[in-house]
Amino acid sequence: MENVMFAKALAIGIGSMLPAFSIGWIGSKAMEAIGRNPEAAGKILVPMLLVSAFAEAIAIYALVIAFSIK
Repeated sequence: MENVMFAKALAIGIGSMLPAFSIGWIGSKAMEAIGRNPEAAGKILVPMLLVSAFAEAIAIYALVIAFSIK
């Protein structure tokens, strides 16, 4: 029982670290780009949100894997 809980914690812990880092990096770069060219904010926002959603999907996959460990 303890090994299963450890495996679940490890799966969600490791599986959420990189997407969290990626979302922060994406937001940072988007703000940097908007700071350089404020007129392009509309063109930057949609791809930023789309890529952030893809990164978040990776974390959701890690959650599904953690729940499927028996």
